[in-house]
Amino acid sequence: MADYTLANAAIQRFLSAKSVAVLATVQPSGAPLATPMWFVQDDHSLIMISENHLQKVKNLYRDPRACVAVEGEVDGGIAGVIVQGQIRILDTETERAPYIDALHAKYDGALASRWGGRAMPSDRVMFRLEANRVNVWGLT
Repeated sequence: MADYTLANAAIQRFLSAKSVAVLATVQPSGAPLATPMWFVQDDHSLIMISENHLQKVKNLYRDPRACVAVEGEVDGGIAGVIVQGQIRILDTETERAPYIDALHAKYDGALASRWGGRAMPSDRVMFRLEANRVNVWGLT
């Protein structure tokens, strides 16, 4: 595995083609909690949304350290990206708006169907995993 940044073109192409990432948070006991998530990315972070009451969100508020893994087949082999970093909650409409649009574009109506429209419901929280370390395998 080699270290990269999320701005790498091959990483951006790979992530754009994947629909599910696995988010790992830290439980109060120190044990990991791994959860599949929909996501979008920019050159510095992965952006996700969840319901406020879920354990993964409670974990993130208590301990913002997190890791995301995305894997899949590329040219007959397996490839993947692991992003380690810190979570930052996106509190304002201005911060969230471009990512809400990107999530709607990526998941083509599924999000609007779940939400009953394009607006993010008030019982959701949007957060970004700001990459401190990016490991990659199987991508050229």
